[in-house]
Amino acid sequence: MILIKSIKEIDCIRESCKIVAETLQLIKRYAKVNVTTLELDKIAEDYILSNSAIPAFKGYSQGGSVVYPATLCTSINEEVVHGIPGNRVLKDGDILSVDVGVNKKGYFGDAALSIAIGNITEDNRKLLEVTEKSLYLGIEQASINNKIGDISNAIQSYVEGNGFSVVRALCGHGVGKKLHEEPQIPNYGEKSKGPVLKNGMTLAIEPMVNMGSYRVTFSDDGWTVLTEDNLPSAHFEHSIAIINGSAEILTQI
Repeated sequence: MILIKSIKEIDCIRESCKIVAETLQLIKRYAKVNVTTLELDKIAEDYILSNSAIPAFKGYSQGGSVVYPATLCTSINEEVVHGIPGNRVLKDGDILSVDVGVNKKGYFGDAALSIAIGNITEDNRKLLEVTEKSLYLGIEQASINNKIGDISNAIQSYVEGNGFSVVRALCGHGVGKKLHEEPQIPNYGEKSKGPVLKNGMTLAIEPMVNMGSYRVTFSDDGWTVLTEDNLPSAHFEHSIAIINGSAEILTQI
């Protein structure tokens, strides 16, 4: 069931989303060559807790999955999403994708971005630019009386038009009263298909884009998703609310 939120509920979700956005900007400042992903995780957790909120990912499990052990998802290069922070040191030329969720007073926000570490290749820079642009093109379609497929198609068309591929095994989702709600929001699909968009919907739109094939594999750690061909991937995400007919980005500073 797709949950429709009141303005009061959206205000509560907005509060969580503000902390998400601030956390990502903080991590973006600290994500440098020779920093470990575990160091970034500690910075993020401390900041979230200092705002009287809870890291939404830490301790998360779904459908009997392994419990997620960290505050951030930190995915490097061929890691698409859900990379677990550890002692891996960031290197010049890496792409670091960072995903974070926040729970404040029972309301959730969720967002992600990909960061160029040091000097990255032009191909990798284009991958980041196209992925981020596709997110905003998808958000533009999040207006009442459009359908989920309009979001999906806008993302897919732009990404594939630039020679990249959208991951099909994973998708965006509703967000707000839970970290993951209905509807699912694929990053590929046909226009005018799927659920109708309505005022009061709160959605996490998140294109995951691969340099090569859209196919992915799953790590033995129970979480990390990798590109099947070991080529780089990028990930950008915003939580939005549909208010007065169009999308308001809740996780943007």
